[in-house]
Amino acid sequence: MEEATSTYQEALTADAARYLADRGIGLDEADTFRLGVVADPLPGHERYRGMVSIPYLGHRQQPLTMRFRCIEDHDHRAYGHGKYNTLPEDPPRMYGVDSIHAADDEIHLTEGEFDRIILRKIGWHAVAAPGSEMWFPRHRRMLAGFSRVWVWGDPDEAGAKLTTKVCRSLRSAKPVRLRVGDVTDTYLTGGSQALYDAKEAAA
Repeated sequence: MEEATSTYQEALTADAARYLADRGIGLDEADTFRLGVVADPLPGHERYRGMVSIPYLGHRQQPLTMRFRCIEDHDHRAYGHGKYNTLPEDPPRMYGVDSIHAADDEIHLTEGEFDRIILRKIGWHAVAAPGSEMWFPRHRRMLAGFSRVWVWGDPDEAGAKLTTKVCRSLRSAKPVRLRVGDVTDTYLTGGSQALYDAKEAAA
């Protein structure tokens, strides 16, 4: 996995960098979180050619697995893939587990990897469920020691379902209400202050 992470990180294209920048993720964040592009796929990664690679790093920053985000503006299913793509038979994991080891008594949970990167960018320790259906009992155990888990579900039916599931399984969970879109949309619209205000309103 280290070979794939390094290879794709070095292949980050200008188009991919612009795509990330449009989502509030600059080159510094791309470097920190080792984002890349599958320009020359390693064996088994051929179907992810051209996609942004998102390595899942362990608490020592070692790559554990990887997901892929298609950045083309097309009907993903028509092209035989999803918007986000997971390696075959790879179990659903929590993104950003290094924050679990680094955080003090509170942590944030987002729906999606890029939203997690935005919260890290503004200085908050955060993890991400890789989708609204990707919350499992083992994830509850990973976060059970925190006195507060701020839950940033997307402002749609799927996000509400995730938020409800997390809040029912963790007494320390507190939902943060988003109005203009997800974490990234909120950041792009109002900057860091919009996220601070949303958290304060939820407190």
